Amino acid sequence: MNSIKIVAVPGSLREASLTKKLLFSLQALAPDDVEINVFELNDIPIYNKDVEDAGYPPSVLALRQAIAEADGIIFATPEYNGSFTGAIKNAIDWASRGGLLAGRPVAPLSGSPGALGATKAQQSLRLVLEHLGMYVLTRPQIAVPQLDKKLAGDRIADEQTAEFLSTWLTIFRDWIVQLNK
Repeated sequence: MNSIKIVAVPGSLREASLTKKLLFSLQALAPDDVEINVFELNDIPIYNKDVEDAGYPPSVLALRQAIAEADGIIFATPEYNGSFTGAIKNAIDWASRGGLLAGRPVAPLSGSPGALGATKAQQSLRLVLEHLGMYVLTRPQIAVPQLDKKLAGDRIADEQTAEFLSTWLTIFRDWIVQLNK
């Protein structure tokens, strides 16, 4: 593989979302042969089988196309009430139709201003991704605690966190390549 394309999906719809900023920060940390495109979910309607049967809405077609064209996926989530967000679940519900997600490499990512980095959210997200037959990167697991203090705009200001995320991206890239041999 000459170049690796990763679609990164933030689970927060907020304009000032820390999760979104975290994903944009990955673009600068990625290996040279990795392109990370952040796909925001603000225009994705709530999943409805009647709507699916009538034809995917344009925003859903765009999501499905971004996933189909990607070599790997990053789903990033904050923690809402001990789990991942409804926005991510909804995107997964739309994207999973017809088996689009099965057999795809995926790396869950979480972060929060709290001390645990949204670990509960990530664990529940992993269960759904595994259920769909996705190839979930098992190690290292990234849950960034005190994310608000580690970001400066769309970049990671904390050196140790930046180094860890860069290594994680290299491991994910190598895994994608291995799965595609």
